[in-house]
Amino acid sequence: MDKTGKENLTFSSSSSISVTDAANTPEIFPPHWHNAAEFTVALKDGCVYRVSDTPYTLNTGDLLLVWPGQIHESVLVPSESAFFIQFPSVILENNLDLVSVSGLLYDRHLIRAKDNPQLASYLADRIFSIQKIHNSQDPLAETRCKLCIYEILLKLGEEALAENREDPAFQKTAGSGWRYIRSACNYIRANAGDDITQADVAKQVGLSSFYFSKLFKQYMHQSFPAYLAGIRVKAAAGLLLDNSLSITECAFLSGFQSTTAFNKAFHEITGYAPRDYRKLYR
Repeated sequence: MDKTGKENLTFSSSSSISVTDAANTPEIFPPHWHNAAEFTVALKDGCVYRVSDTPYTLNTGDLLLVWPGQIHESVLVPSESAFFIQFPSVILENNLDLVSVSGLLYDRHLIRAKDNPQLASYLADRIFSIQKIHNSQDPLAETRCKLCIYEILLKLGEEALAENREDPAFQKTAGSGWRYIRSACNYIRANAGDDITQADVAKQVGLSSFYFSKLFKQYMHQSFPAYLAGIRVKAAAGLLLDNSLSITECAFLSGFQSTTAFNKAFHEITGYAPRDYRKLYR
């Protein structure tokens, strides 16, 4: 991590996957963020972390999921009591089905072994497999590691969808609904930097604005404006690292139509004013 607070992850030349074993896991690490996802397995009780101002205490077998761009810290992690992997956000962003369920995934941070032993055991097994593969001499190690990561993401996606399928409203429209949402998410991500509206996206996917709004919130667990703001804030966070750009330029380049809207959305999502975020994480 540099002196301004941004952790600069350097993946090895042979792999875009980073593996940190228990012996090298820091006991304390200040608030920081990065564009990689970070999944941690607790090997001992009493590992304390914080993600977006929410504290989490992990016991043996529990997992902590930190998604790209989320501010997090290691508050107190006993020596050699945790193990984690990091992988680039492109693994998530290049798959439209994962993007379409990101609203369900990105709010999930803690998986307790006592509450969901099968899921926790499966995910931990895949993560330890990544460690084994990563440390091997296999010339296809990176691809095998990514397959394990996709298995993890697929499992998490299935669990999230299964939980929502218990909702009768979800069951009624599950088949056709996801097709519209995937198409909408693809369009939104491609055009977030432009002055697009809910009506524009609804028209693009062939739905009325009213029905699209209802469907989008049902599947993404957030409103269209909130989802669009999240994408724009993430883009702005990256732009803020460039000192040659003013904060106003970062706001407009990321798609916001006013600095007032930008400042409000940025603070709501990150907990920081853009100027303070730049000072701490640029």
